[in-house]
Amino acid sequence: MLTDAEREEIEAEVHHYPQRRNACIDALQIVQRHRGWVSDEGVRDVAALLDLSPEEVDGVATFYNLIFRRPVGRHVILLCDSVSCWLMGCDRVREQLTARLGIAFGQTSTDGRFTLLPVQCLGTCDHAPALMIDAELYRDLTPERLDEILRGHAEESVYGATADQEYSAGRGAA
Repeated sequence: MLTDAEREEIEAEVHHYPQRRNACIDALQIVQRHRGWVSDEGVRDVAALLDLSPEEVDGVATFYNLIFRRPVGRHVILLCDSVSCWLMGCDRVREQLTARLGIAFGQTSTDGRFTLLPVQCLGTCDHAPALMIDAELYRDLTPERLDEILRGHAEESVYGATADQEYSAGRGAA
């Protein structure tokens, strides 16, 4: 069931469109912002509110790659793997990310802090390699800069040590 806050935000978006159904992506983004991802229940709730079938909403959700249909970490890392980023070293960035976080594409760190996903293009080919963490874009990546970026997004670990302490101890993210 949609919360009152979710329903109010979706209804506010509906007024920007000629038909209720046109607010589908906005509604899915609102649900995801509140819940972290869009469950089957969320799809059914959006469908009911917008007078769509759950299959129609699921079709939109699975087509749009920034709608997450399964749980993700607190921070979602989107690593560009387009030709430009590949030529400029995104494989090295991916290797460093997987080593530091202990996860591969499509996985979430055991502490729930990070999810790593590939993305075809971030539109910044002249500054490759690039990645996004949540809504923040990082360009011209280097190994040193990547470690700095990860430390900036790391939160208190489940073991009580800060991420800075974990990285400086050589353990990466716990």
